[in-house]
Amino acid sequence: MNNRVRRRRRCQLSVPASSLRKIEKALGSGVDHVFLDLEDAVAPSKKAEARQNAIVAFNEMDWGSTVRCFRMNGLDSHWAYEDLVTVVEAAGQNIDTLIIPKVKHARDVHFVETFLEQIELKMGFEKKIGLELLIEEVEGVANINELAMASSRVESLMFGIGDYTRAQGVDFRDAFGKPRYYPGDIWHYQRSAIAVAARMAGADFVDGPWALIPDMEGYRNECRMVKTLGGVGKWAIHPTQIPVAMEEFSPSRQEVETAVRYLTEFEAAKAQGIGAIKTAEGGLLDIAAVPLLKQVIDQARFYGIEIPGVA
Repeated sequence: MNNRVRRRRRCQLSVPASSLRKIEKALGSGVDHVFLDLEDAVAPSKKAEARQNAIVAFNEMDWGSTVRCFRMNGLDSHWAYEDLVTVVEAAGQNIDTLIIPKVKHARDVHFVETFLEQIELKMGFEKKIGLELLIEEVEGVANINELAMASSRVESLMFGIGDYTRAQGVDFRDAFGKPRYYPGDIWHYQRSAIAVAARMAGADFVDGPWALIPDMEGYRNECRMVKTLGGVGKWAIHPTQIPVAMEEFSPSRQEVETAVRYLTEFEAAKAQGIGAIKTAEGGLLDIAAVPLLKQVIDQARFYGIEIPGVA
């Protein structure tokens, strides 16, 4: 599962496919990843129009280096079939990934995978569309390891707090931010389980939306919590959230310079037969720390961050 395509996902911006104006604006935002939403953000009467807008956006608009994605309707709806047939047949060569919402079982992933294979064969598409699984149901968390390994197309696992709140029977007032009565983060277990499963499968863990748009401090804190667990990004449902996520999921200049310095010092010490070096904080770094230091430098390169001293 580790041969997947590596994509930037520091911020995944949700845009209603029913609005070409909003799509155009999103593509000029500089965000890593944009997904055109055919599901929750689109009224039933606008589903067909949204599909056509998505086709226009994928085929005619300039996406630059932005990941090209759409969120289909749930497999329990009567819109999912047309989402796949209409959008993928018309624009599949220009689509990087699609989001499957409310995933519960591996068979959900297998269904979409088989459907995509049929379309790709029929249309003669050379590229394969990646899958991003949105975990919004308790069954999805219970089966998370099975889902992560369900297909080589799986590129990311995402935690959708909104619908999951309903699925677990949590009061919506406790879903975002500090819960009223519970002493801690009520979503720690779910996020940790998703993060571990994603890592096991060689996929990315991405956190879902923060609904309290005016509370930018809360959004930033969520980004930091998710990054601490090994997450690579978070959704944005408003343009003001984009720069926060892009910053928080990027290694800082200081972090990269520190990694370069310690790696250089360690290599010099190793050449002299010394197995560990002291850090500025008084700790010790040995060979086990080298992959962690290289990981920071790799992230900087991957995100196009130019740091003096990094080849």
